[in-house]
Amino acid sequence: MSSGQPSDSKEPRADLLREEEEEEESDEDRCSSRPTSPQAGRGGAGTQVSWELEAATDGGTGSGDRGSSAADSLFAWICKRTVRRGPFVDPARDNFRNMTRLYSSMSPATDSVNLSTQTHGAVFNLEYSPDGSVLTVACEQTEVLLFDPVSSRHIKTLVEAHEDCVNNIRFLDNRLFATCSDDTTIALWDLRKLNSKVCSLHGHASWVKNIEYDTHTRLLVTSGFDGNVITWDTNRFTEDGCPHKKFFHTRYLMRMRLTPDCSKMLISTSSGYLLILHDLDLTQSLEVGSYRILRSRRAPLSTEGSSAGSRSGGSRHTIDSKTHPHREGKPLICEGLSPRNSLEVLTPEIPGERDRGNCITSLQLHPKGWATLLRCSSNMDDQEWTCVYEFQEGAPPRPPVSPRCSLRLTHYIEEANVGRGYIKELCFSPDGRLICSPYGYGVRLLAFDEQCGELADCMPVRTALLREIRSIYSHSDVVLTSKFSPTHCQFASGCLSGRVALYQPHF
Repeated sequence: MSSGQPSDSKEPRADLLREEEEEEESDEDRCSSRPTSPQAGRGGAGTQVSWELEAATDGGTGSGDRGSSAADSLFAWICKRTVRRGPFVDPARDNFRNMTRLYSSMSPATDSVNLSTQTHGAVFNLEYSPDGSVLTVACEQTEVLLFDPVSSRHIKTLVEAHEDCVNNIRFLDNRLFATCSDDTTIALWDLRKLNSKVCSLHGHASWVKNIEYDTHTRLLVTSGFDGNVITWDTNRFTEDGCPHKKFFHTRYLMRMRLTPDCSKMLISTSSGYLLILHDLDLTQSLEVGSYRILRSRRAPLSTEGSSAGSRSGGSRHTIDSKTHPHREGKPLICEGLSPRNSLEVLTPEIPGERDRGNCITSLQLHPKGWATLLRCSSNMDDQEWTCVYEFQEGAPPRPPVSPRCSLRLTHYIEEANVGRGYIKELCFSPDGRLICSPYGYGVRLLAFDEQCGELADCMPVRTALLREIRSIYSHSDVVLTSKFSPTHCQFASGCLSGRVALYQPHF
């Protein structure tokens, strides 16, 4: 060696270990586009301690047994890996490479469920049970189909589940589930006794389009094209139904969703508005005076307001002071109620359509409650987009005229716009890293970056394009719905001709 000192064959071994660890750290650093998180900072502190420990074992004087030093270095390297992968680091982040490989290799299963029997019609909705043991299929021609998603085995067909199209299915637990239909009713079913309904619920005046469930209060929440959002007390249901009340009403209602913690309700409309009820209390009933509240003028923005509006991802609407002078400069809150159910009205920014009048056809929420996922079409119905909007709970205070501004457009991508007039239901993966979006005669797996990172780890400063991980074309007709399994590395899609395809990794 140039120093003239004898070398030890074991010393390069420790150096190689250090180099390997540094290379692995650099790989992990590249997967995040955000600054190092506090958790990562703690991990770095632990790393420094481990290397100080290594220096201490050498005695700090440069003397001592070389073999012992190498052994201590190896011990310190293992200790470093242990500390870095300790409770301060989310273990799921170490597996993102494996998950990316798995989802990138997704292909239609050879034993996919083929339901092209001409009896049930188009597939409008797919829903897995919470334990992933049952896949339910809502069909156009009054039927509900049940399958084992692992074996693709048919379990049961509910031939006359409703008297018209079945639109949506929601599991309340691993056994009890609800279905809704264009026949204006909701039905409750028990997997242990599928020969008959548990009960039928009557209260809507038009097509019932989707179902949500508040696990805290055990209230079933439904919405329909009659503009009503109705709550049903499942704690007191009987064979004749269960107590219900109208919770909210608005015109042009398309979809309604609850956030995972049930603290907010989001409502999309065919006129392009998005309604957000904050600090949700489903035990109250909201009475909105008239629809002109939702049709109020676009608030004029000052220089400060313009920057806030661009960050919010949508234009904020306030009440016209001539019509409601007592509400000027205040949050939009339904009269006579506590601020727990304050109502915010937004026109989400759409990349290709700056004017109002877009139709928000599909509405989903991130499984961790970080963002909302919208499928939007232009008012001319000639373009279609998938957009992700971040909830800005910790945003800086807004001007008094615009106190909340909760959403910011972070990612988007243009869709194929095939099958006009049909609603395409997209979905998040259980960990929130991927989006499965119907795309013509197939589906696309979309992510926030190339490594399928967490949304929180790759939040762009400016609006960015969603990254296409994989496109799969496995149908002979327009795909209308998709759904990830909550427990298996699997997802399903259903199309207009009635076929359901299951997808799993191909090894």
